[in-house]
Amino acid sequence: MTKIFKLAAIALASTAMGVGAPAAAQVAGIATASPELAIARAAARNTGYQQIGTTYQAQITQIGTVRQEVATLQKSLDTNNDNQLSDAEINAKPNVVQQIQQKEQQLQQISQPITIAQTYVLDQLVREYDAALQQVVSAKKIQMMLSPDAIQWAPPAVDVTSDIVAALDARKPTVTTAVPAGWQPSQQVLQLQQGIQRILIAAAQQQQAQAQQVNQAQPTGR
Repeated sequence: MTKIFKLAAIALASTAMGVGAPAAAQVAGIATASPELAIARAAARNTGYQQIGTTYQAQITQIGTVRQEVATLQKSLDTNNDNQLSDAEINAKPNVVQQIQQKEQQLQQISQPITIAQTYVLDQLVREYDAALQQVVSAKKIQMMLSPDAIQWAPPAVDVTSDIVAALDARKPTVTTAVPAGWQPSQQVLQLQQGIQRILIAAAQQQQAQAQQVNQAQPTGR
């Protein structure tokens, strides 16, 4: 999990430099922005997640161990080694199925404090997002803000996500990872967290694929 966060941070930074609109670009009237991507790129989000990874390092290691145990148990159900589990294979070993269910519950319990801490980090940034957005809207005299998915094509300067990231970093350079007692996330933040998690995983996968391509392209010594 910590490795994914580090790889995602590198990939997101690369994306921000490659896709973001030029600083001097002016958007006339219409602009697009992705709140999920803006918060995912925020420096405070990245630093906060790194701090959480350090705080919960033991739990993260335990999660990896339990996941491997689950994978081993699932493999033991696959008696014909076709990487698929039929109803017959599952029903043949009810004790193994029960062990898998117990370990999945264990994973949820171990992951819960990590997930809550990450959600609290996002909640602090969400509370500043609207102000950062309005700052960019005023500076660029934007009349209409759309989701990137709402249009088929637009010049790069129309995307002001990077400008919002810069405003968000200035307004909220740091966050706390210590969750107050009794704090509960809103449904909006929970949905946002799911979207950001998908972005981080995709960014990490992209970074890994690029690293593999580089390794494959390097000449091997004789």
